[in-house]
Amino acid sequence: MPIPQTTARRALLVASAALLSLASAAPAALAAPRPTTTPAATPPARMSTVGGDRLGLPGTQADLGSGAPVLPKDVTARSWIVADAESGEVLAAHNAHWRLAPASTLKMLFADTVLPKFPSTQAHKVVPQDLAGIGAGSSLVGIKENETYTVRDLWLGVFLMSGNDAVHVLSSMNGGVEQTVRDMNAHAAELRALDTQVVSPDGYDAKGQVSSAYDLTLFARSGLQKKDFRAYCSTVRAPFPGETKKDKKGRTSRGSFEIQNTNRLLRGDYDTSVYPGIAGVKNGNTTNAGATFTGVAERGGKVLLVTVMNPEKKDHNEVYKETARLFDWGFQAAGKVRPVGELVPPRSAAGAGGGPGQGSSQGQAGGADGSGGASSKPAASAGGGSGGAGIALGIAAGVLALGAAGGWLVNRRWPLPDLMRRRTRP
Repeated sequence: MPIPQTTARRALLVASAALLSLASAAPAALAAPRPTTTPAATPPARMSTVGGDRLGLPGTQADLGSGAPVLPKDVTARSWIVADAESGEVLAAHNAHWRLAPASTLKMLFADTVLPKFPSTQAHKVVPQDLAGIGAGSSLVGIKENETYTVRDLWLGVFLMSGNDAVHVLSSMNGGVEQTVRDMNAHAAELRALDTQVVSPDGYDAKGQVSSAYDLTLFARSGLQKKDFRAYCSTVRAPFPGETKKDKKGRTSRGSFEIQNTNRLLRGDYDTSVYPGIAGVKNGNTTNAGATFTGVAERGGKVLLVTVMNPEKKDHNEVYKETARLFDWGFQAAGKVRPVGELVPPRSAAGAGGGPGQGSSQGQAGGADGSGGASSKPAASAGGGSGGAGIALGIAAGVLALGAAGGWLVNRRWPLPDLMRRRTRP
């Protein structure tokens, strides 16, 4: 007896739905994440108030005192923040808690989470599964299967070349991508970076992956307390191990090639000068995020953090140009403006109640994660970037953790002996 046409259609629909259900249930780590559409084009009317009520308001927030310079008018970023890295005071901000795609600036959280777990001298031989799931078009440092790299090599690949391959190898060493994502989300919650949701540890565009200018600044401030973090993010150029080759006589050799930091304020470019006193931190660029950047710089004993996310103006190196303008303003405005908020300390330092300035957020809460890490020497930086002056090789000891509870020095100057070593154009 023939099957009725309506019954056949219904069976086909049921079978299709079952296949879709099975596909959606497949582990996310088996496939590279795919870019998604950009979220809303305007900031929400209500955002997190972590760090102060004014930081939750859309638009520019500034409280200029007598003699304070006006804010630069040619800053087109969707979101930005200027903060005192030592005291944590937010000098000015624009949509500070707008949850946006972070791009590779999320690698600051990755480093702050994973860097303390492995000594810089530890060696790792790369296997094929270490490199599985890297998104199409990712930035790569050039890691090869069956080659051995030190942890130091891998971190230089992360910080200088923003290598997603290096991130995936380190994630594999940390128990895999999914475990690393869990660790990063827990650490973000500990830092009270509640705008952040990690989906891919390298910052590659993924559905639901967001952060904010405020949170990225928290990640930078936390990371800069670690000696290795400071060394890596301030390195201009370094040798990186190449591929092992065999000559006609069967002898093997392995050379190296030079990698250079993609942070244009640190290295310079044809249309962007090296920013005087710059000492890192991390840049990024993806389809969804546009260009993003967090930088730290020192001038006259003052240390500032600036984060810029997705300038509307799409000129070459625009994110660095707008960051430089905000740095210039911040150094001129220091001591002449009233802060509009603060960079909050971690949960473990603020206590169970969260302390002042906790506010609310759409992000998730979570447990604590450790900090610290083994020390390493900064990678050598030779020669000059095309911009010339003032490349920082490192930043001296940051805010110190006190006691087993991980105490936090708040509203107190970082100890800054020999903060910057400057090289000048020959």
